[in-house]
Amino acid sequence: MRVSELVDSLLHVLAEPLNYSFTWRAVLAASVMAVVAGLLSCWLVLVGWSLMGDAISHAILPGVVIAHLVGAPFAVGALAASLLAVWLVGAVRERTTLRPDTSIGIVFTSMFAGGLVLISATPSASHLQEILFGNLLGISDAALVQAVGFGAAALLVMLACARAWTLWAFDASFAAAIGMRVWLVRGLLTVCMACVVVASVQAVGVILVVAMLITPGAVAYLLTRRFAVMLLVAPVVAWASAMVGIWVSFWADVSTGGTIVLVQACVFAVVYVAAPREGVLQLRSRSHASS
Repeated sequence: MRVSELVDSLLHVLAEPLNYSFTWRAVLAASVMAVVAGLLSCWLVLVGWSLMGDAISHAILPGVVIAHLVGAPFAVGALAASLLAVWLVGAVRERTTLRPDTSIGIVFTSMFAGGLVLISATPSASHLQEILFGNLLGISDAALVQAVGFGAAALLVMLACARAWTLWAFDASFAAAIGMRVWLVRGLLTVCMACVVVASVQAVGVILVVAMLITPGAVAYLLTRRFAVMLLVAPVVAWASAMVGIWVSFWADVSTGGTIVLVQACVFAVVYVAAPREGVLQLRSRSHASS
């Protein structure tokens, strides 16, 4: 095959999906989701809140079903359920001697199970099963507006709280000592996480959304120790993974959300092996050099 033919074939692969309006909606939704989730993932990785993100993403399911039953926007139910889950986790943690991960596991599995029961018991809610796995290429205009709205709200909260979150993440004791309201800082991070989950759930579903909240930050953490650089790297990784995932899923006719998460996993695997500071190859070479 000549070079010109190869270039033409490549351009066709890249341009063909853009002939469809649903691809443009998916690109816009994924871009918003990637930027906000990528930024937030940096703080979540630093404070070790990956399990909390998993809890919130699973806990929204009963809220979505109840919102459907009463005719309310599903985003309202999802946000209410996520905040309820956070309150329940805090209540169990404060009133018992259980470890935090235990209380989180109990709450999110219970609420997720409740959502599954509601779906199976409500025939009109059967179509909500796509909330479990996402449907980015089939996202509606209303869902797109919702994703952009919640993503913008989360971005505004991040811009307002970035300095406070960073100080708290690096030294919570010092933050409390200088008079920072740590409970408020932690609460705003939780609310922001809930907004990002609601914005992202249409794309990748409640089961995979936690990957969007953790993997970009983990990749950035392995590549650099400068937090400002992490805040640049993580959204780029998330956005690039989303774009590649959309194109691959279009041509392979497979789950878009699952493909995006798999692309992120591949990026993490490459960085895990080849990162210049903490990659497996670099650590092994240092070990050989010191021996």
